[in-house]
Amino acid sequence: MRSIILSIGDEVLIGQVINSNAAYLGKELLALGMPVQRIITLPDSEEEIIKEFRSAFRNYDVIAVTGGLGPTHDDITMKCVAKFFKSKFVLNEKVLAHVKSVFNRRGIEMPPANIGQALVPEDAVVLENKTGTAPGILIDKKGKVFCVMPGVPYEMKYICTSGFFPYLQKKYKKRVRRVIKNKTLHTIGIGESLLAQKLGDIDKIVRKGKDFEVKLAFLPSNYEVRLRITASAKSTIKAERLIEETAALLKKKAGRYIYSDMEGSIEKTVGAILKKKKLTISAAESCTGGLLTSKLTDISGSSAYVMDSVVSYSDSAKIRLLGVKAATIKKYGAVSEECAIEMAKGIRQRSKTIIGISVTGIAGPGGARAGKPVGLVWIGYSDKKSTFAKKFIFTKDRLRNKDIMAKMALEIVRQQLTMSD
Repeated sequence: MRSIILSIGDEVLIGQVINSNAAYLGKELLALGMPVQRIITLPDSEEEIIKEFRSAFRNYDVIAVTGGLGPTHDDITMKCVAKFFKSKFVLNEKVLAHVKSVFNRRGIEMPPANIGQALVPEDAVVLENKTGTAPGILIDKKGKVFCVMPGVPYEMKYICTSGFFPYLQKKYKKRVRRVIKNKTLHTIGIGESLLAQKLGDIDKIVRKGKDFEVKLAFLPSNYEVRLRITASAKSTIKAERLIEETAALLKKKAGRYIYSDMEGSIEKTVGAILKKKKLTISAAESCTGGLLTSKLTDISGSSAYVMDSVVSYSDSAKIRLLGVKAATIKKYGAVSEECAIEMAKGIRQRSKTIIGISVTGIAGPGGARAGKPVGLVWIGYSDKKSTFAKKFIFTKDRLRNKDIMAKMALEIVRQQLTMSD
């Protein structure tokens, strides 16, 4: 089974809108055993759209199209579908009634242009859209499924889950010969090449047999690398077993860098640990300017463990609010092991929390001096049993550095809390 995604809209091509629809469809179609072979973004051009329709219909089993179903002049997708399939437009009374009800509910008179959203190709199955005005449509012809959906992400997802995906599952149930499963391991604090080196012989991880296959993808981002395992087999049980065997092997080789084998961020992982262990935390931030605390409090329920935060950007604030000794800053500087330790200890004692975490560094692009380059950071940690600081040197980009520094502070907390597990 082969599928393709066609995303229509000038706004996607020029980078004004991020193509999150393609990411969602790619993930879900893979789970259905219909992996996406291509994702093509098209302009609002009838010639280009019909040309790609022709190619897609010739080469793929499933064609998922998003965008261009609005009521304005540049929304030409439905017109192109009708032209491609040589199909007449018919007015769908049910869709028209729904569109009218949307405007009535808002107390707005429906513009005449919206009537056009109820015109659909006569040989299409209408897929109801309760979240918007434009319906989806599905055309099943010559063993191929051609589905067109709005570009608004929540509308597209609604149509997928209520109509498109159930249709595919029913139609292709007997033709999908392999089950495809995925699992992603999230690592932090190690680069892509070093991680690959730690994993060793890739042929012991990536493997293929007569009725199965295991793939591994490295997906790097800002100081993190996701390891995506994909297994295909004739049965769900075998595919899941291959996933777990491969995950176990990766954990054995690079376990200390893996912070999660579930979808989610480092802050979500740390928050879950803090909540489970009934621990509290406070943060003292300098170069990150509150970003560390922001990440911690991005998680719902974080009030159970986040108690306090101080952004001590200046030297005087470190002394006044955290109890850092003036002599420490004078002798070692604000960006130092000694200062980071006193900051972490100071915030913990001031806030009466179990854990204190601190960040002090040079985010850049300015501020470097002899022995202290841009990207240098000291991250301090303090609890009742141990107090220490770790040194890192990151990039020359200010915003990247702030993000990495906050993430690594969370990773240090995670490492400390899982040492005895």
